[in-house]
Amino acid sequence: MDDELPGSFGTSASLSLRLGQAIFSSASLLFMSLCVEFYNYTAFCYLVTVMGLVIPWSFTLALVDGYSVIVGCPLRQPGILLIIIIGDWVLSILSLAAACATASVIIFLLEIGGAYCPPKFCSRYQLSAAMAFLSWFLSAASSLFNLWLLPSL
Repeated sequence: MDDELPGSFGTSASLSLRLGQAIFSSASLLFMSLCVEFYNYTAFCYLVTVMGLVIPWSFTLALVDGYSVIVGCPLRQPGILLIIIIGDWVLSILSLAAACATASVIIFLLEIGGAYCPPKFCSRYQLSAAMAFLSWFLSAASSLFNLWLLPSL
């Protein structure tokens, strides 16, 4: 019955969620880093830092998921799953905070005029925030799937 839960750790759905997290986090980091002026705003630096944490976390768990799918034996140890759930929740909350902070700063910069945020940079910042929100959504989904699985172990 545990194997039927889509998105739980060690399944192909979990692998897809983790790869999506890594891709969207990398895209967010890339779009933010293309603008050399991102370091002028604390929210943007915070987003870069959080995405820099999410990428290795998601990629490492994607590797473990891939191994579990190939071997056909998902890891179902409560201690490991609890660590993964806690890590997912922490990074999910940090990702949401970073994406919200970035989006609010972008809206503020657009409201006060183009002098502080040229259209070329603002569009990249907006793409970065959108990618961060997508990464957060996938992270929250995988965390909820694993949390749902935990009591059955």
